[in-house]
Amino acid sequence: MLELKNVSFNVDSDKGNLEIINDVSLTIPDDTFTVITGPNGGGKSTLAKLIMGIEKPTSGKIIFNGTDITDMSVTERAKLGVGYAFQQPPRFKGLTVRRLLSLAAGSDLPEDECCGYLTAVGLCSRDYLNREMDASLSGGEAKRIEIATLMARKLDLAIFDEPEAGIDLWSFSVLVESFKSMTEGRHNSVLVISHQERIMSLADHMIVIANGRVKNQGTKEEIFPTLMDEFTNNCDFRDKKEEK
Repeated sequence: MLELKNVSFNVDSDKGNLEIINDVSLTIPDDTFTVITGPNGGGKSTLAKLIMGIEKPTSGKIIFNGTDITDMSVTERAKLGVGYAFQQPPRFKGLTVRRLLSLAAGSDLPEDECCGYLTAVGLCSRDYLNREMDASLSGGEAKRIEIATLMARKLDLAIFDEPEAGIDLWSFSVLVESFKSMTEGRHNSVLVISHQERIMSLADHMIVIANGRVKNQGTKEEIFPTLMDEFTNNCDFRDKKEEK
């Protein structure tokens, strides 16, 4: 289980001290698919980076499976079973996709298992297994391969930051099916930052972040209809303004 207790994150800017995350407290239960959503610039990705240790909170605590990880490094958190997929995955010249998957799994994976992970993210394994993770890959290809590496790891918490970005519609459909099965497999919990309705519809638990605060949280049945109503009301408001 992941707990954030009164977590805040501030940065210095030309305009002074800027508050990005403001006193956020939340719990992400085990064996759940949790989606964090909300308006652009609301602090969603920053919150995910705080959980992974890419950024350190200004105040508050982060507890993972009963352990205070607030001051732990990314590496230490990874050893505890936390994984993170970036919006823009890193490139590794000279490292093949097959070798990357094996490194993620912690042992040399047989070819058929590597192929299974690649197929799960919509890639033809024959075309990618021996390719290098370098600049020759498109952004969408690199994103899907990174997601496959998280599938290959033994994670207690897998974090995906907008996994749909740069991915075509066909591959996105494949990813949706993969996400459906992840909490039933080797991953105890999946946390996804997303605006996509199809991904949000899979959620067991939803958290809405706006202006650095938790605006709302609860089950999909509680939160999803309110988001749709809010979207509809906003569209109606814009339509009325345009009519004038």
